[in-house]
Amino acid sequence: MPNLLKGKRGIISGALDANSIAWKVAQRCHQEGAQIVLTNAPIAMRMGEIKKLAEETGAEIVPADATSVEDLTNLFSKSMEIMGGKIDFMLHSIGMSVNIRKNIPYTESNYDYFMKGIDVSAMSLHKMLATAMKLDAMSEGGSVVALSYIAAQRTYPFYTDMADIKAMLESITRSFGYHYGKFRKVRVNSVSQSPTKTTAGTGIKGFDDFYNFADKLSPLGNASADSCADYCVTLFSDLTRMVTMQNLYHDGGYSTTGVSMELMEGMATNNS
Repeated sequence: MPNLLKGKRGIISGALDANSIAWKVAQRCHQEGAQIVLTNAPIAMRMGEIKKLAEETGAEIVPADATSVEDLTNLFSKSMEIMGGKIDFMLHSIGMSVNIRKNIPYTESNYDYFMKGIDVSAMSLHKMLATAMKLDAMSEGGSVVALSYIAAQRTYPFYTDMADIKAMLESITRSFGYHYGKFRKVRVNSVSQSPTKTTAGTGIKGFDDFYNFADKLSPLGNASADSCADYCVTLFSDLTRMVTMQNLYHDGGYSTTGVSMELMEGMATNNS
């Protein structure tokens, strides 16, 4: 179905480079007819290649620190000015753990780093939603999607404090989703994506081994960044106007598969 987002306006956060899910989402939204504004923290923009994406999609860039209500107020105000109306959809693709970057074990977490991760990766969603609501920046029936991971629900030791942070992110989607739904019928959901070979994902210790494990466990295999972008487009569209406050697994069946024959056969071969 072409032009699924024709006439819609959106904000895409977190596009760093061509490997990031947010980058793919921005491309797909543009292909489906949407007008978009790209945003990221100033420091991330210096590290990334967001200008290339802006040129490709005809988007303007509005830098914003997602932990700053002042920056977010400017983001929404400028975006409405640039695109000539209220925002129809928004992607929250923001995640950072200093503890992971510094290889600090979960049981020895630096709490200042932990709080920084909460502010950047979870509280930022609350701030974005609260700021948008205060400005009445979202259209009636709009859609917000935050990217999450199954470690918010189950134990993955290598994911350390980000597991707790993502659990908070998912809680905010439910809690704020209720209030925004009552206010403007705005939908708020999180998407729990397969392990994906992004710049952020590959920075986690042991990522390649786990990626292969998840791929063998999932009956459909790991979901790619491109397929995640497709899924986000459906959630931004009017086809999912009654879906809200959900954590939606986009993982090839991984989240509901106990064990796969392929993994069992591999273990039998290794033990023989």
